[in-house]
Amino acid sequence: MSLERTKSVTSKAEDAEIGFSKGKGISGTDEDFGGAEERKKMERKLLLKLDARMSILIVIYILNYIDRNNASAARLRGFESDLHLVRQQFPTILSILYVGYILMQIPSNMLLNYTGRPSIYLPCCMMIWGTISCLTGVTTNFVGALLTRFFLGFVEAAFFPGALFLLSKWYTRRELGVRTALLSCGSLISNAFGSLIASGILDGMQGKLGHSAWRWLFYIEGALTIFAAVCAIFILPDFPATSHTWLSPLEVKLAERRMEEDVGVGDESETESGGQMHGLLQAVTDWKVWWLAMALTSMVIFLSFNAYFPTLTATLGYDRTVTLLLCAPPWVFATLVAFGVTRHSDKVGERFYHITVPLVVGLVGCIIALATMNTAARYISLFLLAQSYAGFITFLAWISNSIPRPPSKRAVALALINAFSQLGNVSGSYIWPTAWGPSFRNSYAICISTNGLCIVMCYIFKRHLESLNKKAAEREQEQGLPEGFRYIS
Repeated sequence: MSLERTKSVTSKAEDAEIGFSKGKGISGTDEDFGGAEERKKMERKLLLKLDARMSILIVIYILNYIDRNNASAARLRGFESDLHLVRQQFPTILSILYVGYILMQIPSNMLLNYTGRPSIYLPCCMMIWGTISCLTGVTTNFVGALLTRFFLGFVEAAFFPGALFLLSKWYTRRELGVRTALLSCGSLISNAFGSLIASGILDGMQGKLGHSAWRWLFYIEGALTIFAAVCAIFILPDFPATSHTWLSPLEVKLAERRMEEDVGVGDESETESGGQMHGLLQAVTDWKVWWLAMALTSMVIFLSFNAYFPTLTATLGYDRTVTLLLCAPPWVFATLVAFGVTRHSDKVGERFYHITVPLVVGLVGCIIALATMNTAARYISLFLLAQSYAGFITFLAWISNSIPRPPSKRAVALALINAFSQLGNVSGSYIWPTAWGPSFRNSYAICISTNGLCIVMCYIFKRHLESLNKKAAEREQEQGLPEGFRYIS
């Protein structure tokens, strides 16, 4: 495609997005639901029912992250020595997961949007990755572990972008931030309680039935994932247009109306008419998608300390059990901060500062860890680093707000941005080598630079969204239109 054609497609897409105020495609009034007051009551009831079902996503994400990160805990109980890993083989086992993760995210979200049945699709993927996690426990060498980790990432790729897309199909822009936070808090909770679970298994299962404790870690956590997947089939909702089994026809109509009003246009016909490839084209030719992908990649490199958190905690000088127990408090703190930040972000309708303030606090944590080996100071730095995830979670909500329609484009964009950002996890797996410990000064220096780059990119993007909002306001004033869609910046 020529540069001129690419610019033309992107320009037209942006014009369409800032022109929502025309309200094309919206029909009906609150009278369809018995008046404004009755609609509010029905809407509250709908959200309660929806939140109850969506809560299973938090459990799934906890298990998703536990299965992804249990190799780091297993490392403390003989994983490397039993598999005879040398030099860069352990970080390669960590990073190979993200290769499969990157490859599958876009096709997976396109398939999810096409089928419209996340209640079947996501749990089936979950059963497969739980089985693969169990199989990691039977590996005996580097190649076996490498293959299981690759395919684990390949199948796990379905969940997170799929969950983000599912949320964006049900919740308005003002509701999405806190729901994204609650979902993403699953990863933070998994870091806290995953360490506690790992501590119990690694201490209590050594030698049981002739197996090493780290093998039991994979068996037990994989089995928990499979059990949760079976439950999820009966709990997870599908998209509004395909959720007639647990909602009344009027509630389905209200769910669809809410999303039409949120962006000023109805999109279900676009999704149903098979616009998957059109959505792919729109996403890959929109520079905003690539800009957000680059910013998130930079942030993910900074957040790579997550995969090595037990290793960083071990630098405090305590034994293995205490080290795993000390991993939990920073992530409990991070969960509380993330929930508070994203809830406030939704309430005031602002994203940039709610992203960058936690990142700046994380920078302070990096500087403290880089500057001293004092035990108390370094443990405090782990709290400051962990709370940076509040910025990451708010950023995810910003993506959905910034690429609101059509659904096929949003599905691809969410997957593309998340998949591209996993390159940060691939490279981040190699910036914490044992040779740089116990201070890891070089590692923290890299994190400081990538964090700073992300903040700068977010500021530039904020200014761009403000300019689009200004154009929309000027257009509405010239044409005498009511105030319509605005980007949250």
